[in-house]
Amino acid sequence: MHSNGQSTGTNSLDPIKFEVIRSALTATTEEMAATLRRSAYSTNVKTRQDFSCAFLDSELRVVAQAFTQPVHLGSFVELIPRSVRSYGVENMAPGDMILVNDPHSGGTHLNDITLIAPVYYPGAPDELGEKPVGYLATLAHHVDVGGGAPASLGAFQEIYQEGIIIPPVKFVEGGEIVSDIFTLVMAQVRSKRETPGDFRAQVSANLIGTRRVISLFDQYGYDETLFYMNELLEYTSRRTKSEIAGLPNGTYKAEGFLDSDGFTDKVVKLVIEVRIEENEVFFDTTGSDPQRRAPINSTLAMTFSGCAYALRALLDKDLPVNDGFYRNMKVHAPKGTVTHAAPPAAVVGGWETEDRLNDLIFLALSDAMPDRVPAGTKAMQCQVGIGVIDPADGEYKCTYEAIAGGYGGRMTLDGPDAVQAHGQNTENAPAEETEAKHPMRISRYELIENSEGPGRQRGGLGLRRDYEFPDVAAKFTILADREISGPWGLFGGKAGRKAYYIQNPGRESIELGSKVTLQLKPGDVISYQTCGGGGYGNPYEREPSLVLDDVLNGKVSTERARTEYRVEIDSTGRNIDESATRQLRETAH
Repeated sequence: MHSNGQSTGTNSLDPIKFEVIRSALTATTEEMAATLRRSAYSTNVKTRQDFSCAFLDSELRVVAQAFTQPVHLGSFVELIPRSVRSYGVENMAPGDMILVNDPHSGGTHLNDITLIAPVYYPGAPDELGEKPVGYLATLAHHVDVGGGAPASLGAFQEIYQEGIIIPPVKFVEGGEIVSDIFTLVMAQVRSKRETPGDFRAQVSANLIGTRRVISLFDQYGYDETLFYMNELLEYTSRRTKSEIAGLPNGTYKAEGFLDSDGFTDKVVKLVIEVRIEENEVFFDTTGSDPQRRAPINSTLAMTFSGCAYALRALLDKDLPVNDGFYRNMKVHAPKGTVTHAAPPAAVVGGWETEDRLNDLIFLALSDAMPDRVPAGTKAMQCQVGIGVIDPADGEYKCTYEAIAGGYGGRMTLDGPDAVQAHGQNTENAPAEETEAKHPMRISRYELIENSEGPGRQRGGLGLRRDYEFPDVAAKFTILADREISGPWGLFGGKAGRKAYYIQNPGRESIELGSKVTLQLKPGDVISYQTCGGGGYGNPYEREPSLVLDDVLNGKVSTERARTEYRVEIDSTGRNIDESATRQLRETAH
C-alpha cells in the first residue's frame, strides 16, 4: 500500500485489493445513506427511506450505489451526467454542490431533488489537480416542493403546476449553503420545518462521502485507485454479459393498461418488448400511448429505472450495479409517449406508469422464465398527499406516503403480504409517528382478508389504511391505480382483489377514483384499500395445510377456502375435513 497520493506504477490486478476497494466504494455510499437517514427531519426520508446515494467517476460513470430505492437507478445514470455537463465542471470548486430536480433533463418527478458534489483530490498530479476524481450524489424525495396541492401531488396537466423546477444551480459554495438559493427554494414549499432539515442532511451525506473517497485515494494512491475503479466496471461488464448469456435468447412482448390517466376515464396503454441477445438486452416501449395532459407520464429516467431493475432482478444477486451493468442494456422509449414524456408534460404520477411497465416486463418473460418471475403485483406507487394547518402551532404541515400492497405468487413461494413492489423499496410509515407529527389519526391499519389472488402459490394480501381528521380540515390527494382490476394471475392462478379508495367508509360511503384531490372537512375519513397480488398456478393444487394456515391467521375465510381452493375446514374452524376436501377437489377436476 502507498499513501500520500503516490502510485504503485503497476497495472497488475491484486484480487484481494480489488475486493477491498470495491467494498470500500460501496461502503462509502452506504455510509452516506446512513448519514442522510439519521440526519433527516421528514418521516419520508428518515423512516420510509425514500432516498438514494451514489458515487460516479470523473467520466460520470456510476461506480457504486447504496440501494435504498432502486427506482432512482435511472436518475443517477441520466440526470447527473447531464447536470454536470450543463453546469460546467469549470464552474465547480472544492466544497461546491449542485442542486437539480428537472424531470425533463434526466430526472424523475419534482419531489426527487438531487445534490451533486464534485470530489477533488489534493494528491492528484499537478496537471490533473483541477479535475474532479469523481462525483457524489444524494437524491431525496422532499415531502413538498410547492405546486397546486400539498405534497406537490395532484392530477395536474403540466409540470408547471407540480412545483418548483430547479435546473442545475450552485446550492453549496466552499462548504456553505448559498443563502439566496436556499431562501428562493424554501419560499416555494409548504413544509417549512422538515425541508430545511432534509436539505442539510443531503449536504452532510455528501461531506461524509467526500472524506471517505479522499481517504481511499490517500490509502492506495491516485493511479492505483483509478485503476481499480475502472477494473470494477470492466469486471461488472464481463459478469453481466456472462449472466445475460445464460438467459433464453428471443423476443418477448406484453401489453397492459393503467386504469385511467387522472382527467379522463380512458385507459393508458403500455407496450413492452424485451429482446435478449448474446450478451445484451434491449427494451422497447414502442406502441405505448402518446403522452397525456395528465400526471401519469413517465420520464425517460423513470422508464430506464424500471427496465434496469427488471434485468437486475433476473441476474445473480451478487452482481454489482454500476456502469458495467448499464452498458449491457439498451432502452428505446419514443419521445412524446407516456414512457418518455416531453415538456411541458406533468410527471408526478409517472411512477404509477413505471411500476406497471416493470410488471409487464415480467409478464412478457413469464413463459420463457417461469421460475424467475412473479404473477402480477401491486405495480403502482399508490401515493398519498395530505396538507393541513395544525391548530396546535399554526404550521402548514404536509404528509407524503406510498402505501404497500400484495406481491404476486412465485413458482415455489407465496407472494408477500403488504409490501412495496419491484424497485419501490420504501418502508411503511409507522402510525405512531404519523399521528405524533400531524393532526390526524390512522384509525385502521390491517391486512385485507380474502384480497389475495388464489393460486397454488397465492398472491400477497392488500393493505387497508384509514386516515381520519377528527378536528381539522385537510386537502387530500390520491394518486394511484388498480381501481378497475387487480393484478393478474399466472399459469392458472387468479387475479388479486382490486384496490378501493373510499371516503367515509361505513357512513355516507363514497367510492373514489384513484387520481383525485379532495377538500375534507373535520371528521372525514379516507380509506386506502390496496390490491392483493396475483396467484401462481392452479389454486386447487395448493397444499391444504397452507390453506388452513391462512384461515387460522385470518387471511382467508373458510368460505373462500372452500370455493377458491376446494379445501373444507371442519366445524371447529381449526382442522381440515380430509374427506370433504378430497371430494371437492375430485369434482373440481
